[in-house]
Amino acid sequence: MLTKAEKTKQFILETALPLYNEKGISGVNIDDILEATRLTKGCLYGHFENKEDLSEQVIDLSLRTISEKVKAGMLKSKTAKGKIFAFIDFYKNPLETYIPGGCPIFNAAVEADDNHPGLKSKVARVFRTGQEEITAILQEGIDNGEFSDRLDPMIFAFKMVAAVEGGMVMCRVMDTIKPMHGLVKSLKAELEQYAV
Repeated sequence: MLTKAEKTKQFILETALPLYNEKGISGVNIDDILEATRLTKGCLYGHFENKEDLSEQVIDLSLRTISEKVKAGMLKSKTAKGKIFAFIDFYKNPLETYIPGGCPIFNAAVEADDNHPGLKSKVARVFRTGQEEITAILQEGIDNGEFSDRLDPMIFAFKMVAAVEGGMVMCRVMDTIKPMHGLVKSLKAELEQYAV
């Protein structure tokens, strides 16, 4: 059970999460957090050393939250194909994302690229781990006879993630989900070509 202080800190992080995902680290200021949480500056700084500490913990929470949500959806399926389809389907509506503002992994990656080396390494770890897990699922599908060994798990995993993340950004900018539906259908059809 969380203490009152731990509950307050969690409340601050969860309230700040969509603000950071929509505005980015540089776009969010302490007044935004205070207004959203209705807490005092003293209370806020009782839980975080400074804005950098708050930002880092919010981004950690966003990366962990989205990764866990995607994994939970994939684990509902028993087959490799079902798990991969669940991953693709998780991103099928780029305008209505689990955390408002789009994919937090992509958002953090863009912002971290040149300005936040520590954050960049965290995002890289999330991408690497995700790629390894998807590659392993595809390899499992080959090993158990779901997919032909013509499928290159590493290449398909990279292509799929790159397509989905890029598709999300493009659809959000164009304010339409239609191209993403076509992409989802195309990725599934491509994977079906390797079905045994």
